[in-house]
Amino acid sequence: MIVESPAKARKIASYLGRNFVVESSRGHIRDLPRKAAEVPAKYKGESWSNLGVNVDNDFEPIYIVTPDKKSTVTELKEALKTVDELYLATDGDREGEAIAWHLLEALKPKVPVSRMVFHEITESAIRAAAQNTRPLDQDLVDAQETRRILDRLYGYEVSPVLWKKITRGLSAGRVQSVATRIVVDRERERMKFVPASYWDISAKLDAGAEAEPRNFGARLLSVDGTRLATGRDFNQDGRLKSESTVLRLDEAEARRLAGALTGAALTVSSVEEKPYTRRPYAPFMTSTLQQEAGRKLRFSAERAMRIAQRLYENGYITYMRTDSTTLSETAIAAARTQARELYGDAYVSPQPRQYTRKVKNAQEAHEAIRPAGEEFRTPGQVAGELESDEFRLYELIWQRTVASQMADARGTTMSVRITGTAASGEECTFAASGRTITFAGFLRAYVEAVDSEEGGEADDAERRLPQLTKGQGVTATELDPDGHTTSPRPRYTEASLVKTLEELGIGRPSTYASIINTIQDRGYVWKKGSALVPSWIAFSVVGLLERHFGRLVDYDFTAAMEDELDRIAAGEQQRTQWLTGFYFGGDIGAVGSVGRSGGLKKLVGSGVDTIDAREINSIPLFNDGTGRPVVVRVGRYGPYLERDGENGEPQRANLPEDLPPDELTVELAEKLFATPVEGRTLGTDPVTGHEIVAKEGRFGPYVTEVLPESDDEGTSKAKKPKPRSGSLFKSMSIEDVSLDDALKLLSLPRVVGNDPTSGEEITAQNGRYGPYLKKGTDSRSLANEEDLFTVTLDDALKLYAEPKRRGRQAAASAPSLKELGNDPVSGKPMVVKDGRFGPYVTDGEFNASLRKSDSVETLTDERAAELLAEKRAKGPAPKRTTTTRRKAPAKAGGKAPAKRSTAKTKS
Repeated sequence: MIVESPAKARKIASYLGRNFVVESSRGHIRDLPRKAAEVPAKYKGESWSNLGVNVDNDFEPIYIVTPDKKSTVTELKEALKTVDELYLATDGDREGEAIAWHLLEALKPKVPVSRMVFHEITESAIRAAAQNTRPLDQDLVDAQETRRILDRLYGYEVSPVLWKKITRGLSAGRVQSVATRIVVDRERERMKFVPASYWDISAKLDAGAEAEPRNFGARLLSVDGTRLATGRDFNQDGRLKSESTVLRLDEAEARRLAGALTGAALTVSSVEEKPYTRRPYAPFMTSTLQQEAGRKLRFSAERAMRIAQRLYENGYITYMRTDSTTLSETAIAAARTQARELYGDAYVSPQPRQYTRKVKNAQEAHEAIRPAGEEFRTPGQVAGELESDEFRLYELIWQRTVASQMADARGTTMSVRITGTAASGEECTFAASGRTITFAGFLRAYVEAVDSEEGGEADDAERRLPQLTKGQGVTATELDPDGHTTSPRPRYTEASLVKTLEELGIGRPSTYASIINTIQDRGYVWKKGSALVPSWIAFSVVGLLERHFGRLVDYDFTAAMEDELDRIAAGEQQRTQWLTGFYFGGDIGAVGSVGRSGGLKKLVGSGVDTIDAREINSIPLFNDGTGRPVVVRVGRYGPYLERDGENGEPQRANLPEDLPPDELTVELAEKLFATPVEGRTLGTDPVTGHEIVAKEGRFGPYVTEVLPESDDEGTSKAKKPKPRSGSLFKSMSIEDVSLDDALKLLSLPRVVGNDPTSGEEITAQNGRYGPYLKKGTDSRSLANEEDLFTVTLDDALKLYAEPKRRGRQAAASAPSLKELGNDPVSGKPMVVKDGRFGPYVTDGEFNASLRKSDSVETLTDERAAELLAEKRAKGPAPKRTTTTRRKAPAKAGGKAPAKRSTAKTKS
């Protein structure tokens, strides 16, 4: 039996006994060539060889065994020699079906082959699957292969345009580029947003000594029958919507009205009470698990899926890549039984609940994600077997599944209007609303988290009001004028981006985690807290695609393409016909689709030379105080600000890498222009007479000297003298660094003295990875930057007398850049340190480098724990070993007997 992962293999082997040999393919074993060197020699001269797909012969893919899987294939072939049947037991989705087909193609087994599918790794499920095998589903294989070929054609045809017109190293992708556009579009909204202010009055009201509760809050709703403006009445430009007939109070009017209402008689004018019912949430599918794990546990989508994979492979939950919210009858019975045991009969739904939904672009119908088995194990029963993150995710899945079979939550909502007349004659109406939960139902087991960025109220939140009757008088004990300012829609988080992708029908939920990782790793998006912020280079990439390849990043066309790919999976569309239409053009897809517009090849090939790179890499912002347009230019060495200078020459300024686009205001731009690219002049070196400037560089701020122009035009660039330069210390900034500071930095490296034994010179130097001493080829780290100017020869000799610390020893002795809380898994304190390859977080057991989107200053405990969890999941780096090829032992007496008996034999 072959499965994808070693963990899965070990678990299944423990159920099947000695009559089965269970091996792992360790994921995909074959793929399209990733680089020219991997293309087989017989195809190298073909015009399409760089694609890895023969577009001239029915889009035949050129598959190779990936270099890192050659040994795996050899091992599997050896194992096949000793068995009499092969079970391909990879996952039951499109990707799993494709892996099974690739195994069949690569191994070419001479024994009978069966396809075995299961959705949970329990003994009963595995044994049942072994008795109910099926043939390979070629439609699923075709669907997955079509997606792989489509993504290769898209990426390999479009990415070179980005390299040519923006910069090398960029990539385009069918879902990746659309996901980036979604994030960029939200930032564009925020950049255009104009805040608006409005006022109202909040009141604290007293219902009398008999009331419970006696005091409650209300807010001014209308004046003389005209509703007061609220945030939803304003457009993005800060103006009231044209259809809004509302009263907009300013501060002065709100304060006047509050004063006029002081002491006024207030009477309850209406009371509306309604019963409240809330049904349980459906069990988790892939996308909702990623969203809720993000909101409740602060997990990234990638982290949630990695932990879910471990739980599945070790038999704790069902398959975690699913679009389905349905539960099997066995699972429904298990959930109802546990709800009854834990909460009582009253809390169990009178009838079993089944959740069905129309899923846009649904993949094969699996069961929802739930605890595995015919009887669910409670979190308490598995706590001793799971790591912290695994336990937290299991608990979340268990709670959601059990809650799905519980009774509705019931309660009452109340809406009250209180009216009074101000001393100035206006009739003012206040509104108060309340909610009381009379029966918690499923809320006893589980309450869905609310997105903190989006706002909203938790389902178990109560706002109690006293029992009020129409005509009853109340007293205002406080009347406070309240000012409000509208806010732009929040940036996407991973959870809300997953939700949006699913709502738009773009991509597959099983790929969302890798897509979100990709757009961060490519530098298109970085994180500020949990918010996803687009980089300026993402603006250029999305701008180019929108203007010249609009259909490729159009939301509706991308979703329609998913529908077409699903038709291939269902056997309703022929793969080659569809790919031919998409690539070369044809009658496929909706009106205006890529195929009906001439195909991808024509779309990319026509007009690329006419794309204005300067225009694409210029992002208009606003006009400055004198009416000059200010733009962001994306250059070879990063983004920078530009506008027309007063002398007719462009004026430029560097942009901080961690500045979100919507925070780049006119005022901040002026401040940045005040420190031009040429640098801030600090003064003149009294010794050399050279000008000293502080500048922003690619690797951070630094100081340098300006050398006079050479009169000898014949001197080569290599022979010209180089100016002295020195990076600013972490405690310094361009705005504050002085001439004295700069001269000290330029004095480095400093000669500390000579080793009296060897006579070698010892110098103190400031390097990319921190301050250090150097003696010949031997170096020693210094504790801090100030030591560069104070370390003495005796101090240096003492350091060199100590054994050189390497790896963890050196890391342990390095000073901390930031101290954080305890890691939830190891329980040890987390600290940020500066290492050879940049800052990293450590708990003393594992070290995890900060990503490009992370900064030491803004790193939170949650993010640090996430980085460590990712590192911990990967395990220690494998040791490099040299392998010696051994000759296979000579076989005596022909073929060796099989090590196992027939796979059908029961253990």
